Amino acid sequence: MKKISDYTTFRAFRSRNYSLYFIGRAVSQFGTWMQRTAVVWVVYSITHSALLIGVTVFAEQIPSFLFSIFGGIASDRYNLYKVIKITQIISMIQAILLAALVISGHTMVWAILVLSVILGIINAFDVPARQALVHDVVASQDDLSNALSLTTATASLAQLLGAALAGIFLSAFGAGVCFLLNAVSFGGVLISLLLMKLPPYKPRRAKKKIMNELTEGFSYLKKKPELGLVILMLAIVSLFVLPYTTVIPVFARMVFKGDAATFGYISSFGSVGAVLGTIYLASRKPGTHLKRILFVSTMMMGVGLICFSQITNFSIAMVFAAMIGFGAITQFTVSNITIQSGSAPEMRGRVISILLMAIFGMLPLGSLLIGAISERIGAPKTVLCEGIISVIAALAFAKFLNRKNKQPLPVTKEAAV
Repeated sequence: MKKISDYTTFRAFRSRNYSLYFIGRAVSQFGTWMQRTAVVWVVYSITHSALLIGVTVFAEQIPSFLFSIFGGIASDRYNLYKVIKITQIISMIQAILLAALVISGHTMVWAILVLSVILGIINAFDVPARQALVHDVVASQDDLSNALSLTTATASLAQLLGAALAGIFLSAFGAGVCFLLNAVSFGGVLISLLLMKLPPYKPRRAKKKIMNELTEGFSYLKKKPELGLVILMLAIVSLFVLPYTTVIPVFARMVFKGDAATFGYISSFGSVGAVLGTIYLASRKPGTHLKRILFVSTMMMGVGLICFSQITNFSIAMVFAAMIGFGAITQFTVSNITIQSGSAPEMRGRVISILLMAIFGMLPLGSLLIGAISERIGAPKTVLCEGIISVIAALAFAKFLNRKNKQPLPVTKEAAV
């Protein structure tokens, strides 16, 4: 009988370390999305203000933008496993504090905002470390793109199902239980790290001043345009295209004449497309032209947005919602694979953090921009413009994206077996 790792789609599971990493992260992701859903519900229940919901999301995302580069430096300087253990423990404490506020009946919006900012700072150090860790826990460099695709697929599935589970627990037990379950979920990552068989940690290089290391990260990207251009393209898309989610509630109520359930359906179809996209990437054979996939996925997202903006039939529109989700997650995953595969080991943490800055920095600003434009010209025209921008971005970078690398991407000798 074949093992799951014998199938091409799941070949990364040949590594025991990656299997442990995957299970721990999957448990944590479900808890994370339960907490995010519950936080939004609590804030809305107290204030009945959509604006304050946006402020809460902004409070969590902006610190990730401001501090991600320092998280990347920490990933390059220190033992990744210790960095992640620390961030998981602090995240667990943050979730427990949220639960204590709600269960004790002392829920205050300002306290939730403060804890959201703290979580954003934690994520600024946690996400670059966890992304870089994937590179070290796969058994073979050839399995890296498969591992990243599977990890992203799990995140998409967790977003889809975690929010649904949160709705069930919110109705049955309240938000406090959701926060406690998230606190427990961080134990999954800690246990998986403890069970890994890891090589002795060796400092990669002498430590320099933080500003010097910060400058080195950007200088490195200037010397590696095949990486810098990918990040530039993702930054443009994150600012002008990906914030389409800001106006989806307007489509649910004004275009499709629905309610909160309609909004949930649109989000779910987008998540289904995202899951299919990551499964497709995980099933690819090694050596696939990734940049060409990046070009196609950006075009697909643009065409999906254009069609979605012009269709009033709900059932047909859901096909394009899934198409948008497929294109969006494929674009991000391919960008992540390209950055991780092409970065030197001693620079990987900083390059990943710059990639995350391009996302976390542009998305909140883009949400404000798209929201303001939508108020003036309406949601359908706004999404139409976003789709056109996505197509233009793909065409603008077409020559770069359709050019194969002259040299193979570097293979590190540090991957843990």
